[in-house]
Amino acid sequence: MPTILFIFGTRPEAIKLAPVIRELKRRERAGPGTVVSKVCVTAQHRQMLDQVLSLFEIAPDYDLNLMSENQTPTQVAAAALVNLEPVFREVRSDWVVVQGDTTTVAAAAFGAFMARIKVAHVEAGLRTHDKWSPFPEEINRRIAGVVTDLHFPPTELSRHNLLREGVPESQVFVTGNTVIDALLWAADRPFDLRTLPLNPAAWESPEKKMILVTAHRRESFGEPFDHICQALRTLALEGNGDWQIVYPVH
Repeated sequence: MPTILFIFGTRPEAIKLAPVIRELKRRERAGPGTVVSKVCVTAQHRQMLDQVLSLFEIAPDYDLNLMSENQTPTQVAAAALVNLEPVFREVRSDWVVVQGDTTTVAAAAFGAFMARIKVAHVEAGLRTHDKWSPFPEEINRRIAGVVTDLHFPPTELSRHNLLREGVPESQVFVTGNTVIDALLWAADRPFDLRTLPLNPAAWESPEKKMILVTAHRRESFGEPFDHICQALRTLALEGNGDWQIVYPVH
């Protein structure tokens, strides 16, 4: 009976792993003895992670609670490696599953390798071929890729990247992006968007096209962010009122 340990620490990881975790939990309930799944969170992003765990009704088995104010990626990686080691010893899993390209992913994959545990990487194979952009995500996912035993790229392009790097074809399975599964699951849940702290005009004018803005990544800081704001201003002033812009910030 295989034991699978999911490790993640941020909101995007939680959203994209939630459908996989929920499906394995369903199989556990349907056929006891077929698979055992455990969830470990590093809480690299505490509050935002907890929101997703609550939405998808996922209760972690291990919570490392690593988040601290103004922590650096190096501090996150070091703390994750040290704190994951006893979890690996206790769970004795057959597989560790990680998702994406966060610092938690790089640390968890490397830690699992050091513990001689096989690694499965969801959303594998994304590459810009520029180690500085996105930083540190490009290197995080490359580190994870080196020690991964099963790669689950979302697209054929990602698959091609892995094959070009020498990954055996038998270890690569294109699955699509699990965020779609998360979206479809969440869309079926009863929820009134009007409870969100948004300008009521966003819901009172459904005929208008909505632009949803996100710009929190490091590569958006500084001049790139100025360009984003200038573009949004142009749309707002020259769009003849056809657009409504929603920008959630955190």
